[in-house]
Amino acid sequence: MHYNILKENLQNKTAKVGVVGLGYVGLPLAMEMVKGGFTVYGIDSDNRKVESLLDGESYIQDVPGSGVADAVGSGKFVPTNRYETIRELDTISICVPTPLSENQDPDTSFIVSVVNEIKKYIRKGTLIVLESTTYPGTTEELIQFELEALGLTAGRDFFLCFSPERVDPGNPNYNTYNTPKVIGGTTEKCKELGVTLYNNVVKTVVPVSSPKVAEMSKLLENTFRSVNIAFVNELAMMCDRMAIDVWEVIRAASTKPFGFMPFYPGPGIGGHCIPLDPMYLSWKAKEFRFYSKFIELAQSINDNMPEYVLNKTAQVLNVYAKSIRNSKVLLLGMSYKPDIDDLRESPGLEIYELFKKSGAKVEYYDPYATSFKDEHGHIVHSVKYDPVALSEYDCMVLITNHRSFSYHELAEMGVPIIDTRNAFADIKSDNIHKLGTGINQQDVKVLVGA
Repeated sequence: MHYNILKENLQNKTAKVGVVGLGYVGLPLAMEMVKGGFTVYGIDSDNRKVESLLDGESYIQDVPGSGVADAVGSGKFVPTNRYETIRELDTISICVPTPLSENQDPDTSFIVSVVNEIKKYIRKGTLIVLESTTYPGTTEELIQFELEALGLTAGRDFFLCFSPERVDPGNPNYNTYNTPKVIGGTTEKCKELGVTLYNNVVKTVVPVSSPKVAEMSKLLENTFRSVNIAFVNELAMMCDRMAIDVWEVIRAASTKPFGFMPFYPGPGIGGHCIPLDPMYLSWKAKEFRFYSKFIELAQSINDNMPEYVLNKTAQVLNVYAKSIRNSKVLLLGMSYKPDIDDLRESPGLEIYELFKKSGAKVEYYDPYATSFKDEHGHIVHSVKYDPVALSEYDCMVLITNHRSFSYHELAEMGVPIIDTRNAFADIKSDNIHKLGTGINQQDVKVLVGA
């Protein structure tokens, strides 16, 4: 009975749908649900987020404030911090963070907290979809088992699915709507209801046989990237030692029309997914006495890239007869990827701390991420873009290749620049020193009059 009623309500869009966690995943999803014709209740424990949304303001770069204002004004989107709202909901999509602990173990406390609230207020016939990235088995272990302990049965009294988020902040081509959405249910009826919900919200739904398959598919996607990025980062360090331009090597290899996919080195990996997801998989595998050497090795290489950037900078400054200590260093960009303000797991944050601990007078410039908190909780602000002031730094380190940067103007300042992203590829200048190419000491000696 519950199945038939909910399916009909989803099809005619009279179902009240909920999204718990209104961050980079939840808010875009909620807006797509509104566009799909549903009345959406957004639940978040952060009062500042709720108040911002009620005022028609968006704190997510990819979600226009005008869209939020229209949705709130029409009553189609109801932001709240009250978990009691769950009593009124027909569906609940859980989009809360899943970070790592200090010991690099999965921290599922946010999921557990939401499940505890659901246990208080759930009504029979509710569809629950977990979207937070996590290890295979989470959906059953943390949600199904908990609800069935209350005497409810999955597939009859409640319906449960896992559908991994695939959010790529700042991507101009792919968003929540046109990115295919994988979904797996704990029973066939659960899957069918999940598919019915999301068919109204996204362009393409990809059903799979179980939540575990859906959970594993997300981890595969990001572990694949982590391992390949680690390999090319190691290749960059090798090319640096051999004075071979790794960027030219990658361009040459990319001309092969089959059997090759280009990945690019950098100062480290950032964002919520790639630095974290592989460790979820590695942690879960150990439960089965399986130890993933690829994942652990890739994590180690990628985690050491900030230290490598520091050492590369020290080598460049040394050629200019300077040391890291007391040098004025400017980091160009702080967000984890270009043209956004997202600082989650950005390698720039660690690089900033490494330079500080090495005695450098380090500052940063980022037109998007205008401030952050350092490891001591102090707020660090971006400097203003002033060509005269910037030309007084001893060196610059390009962390994030924002398209808005004036690369030719930066190069013409004559300050040594360590380019970790090949952002200055089209500029021929002796003061540009790219990651993975070695250091052209002969040209530098000419510059400093040696």
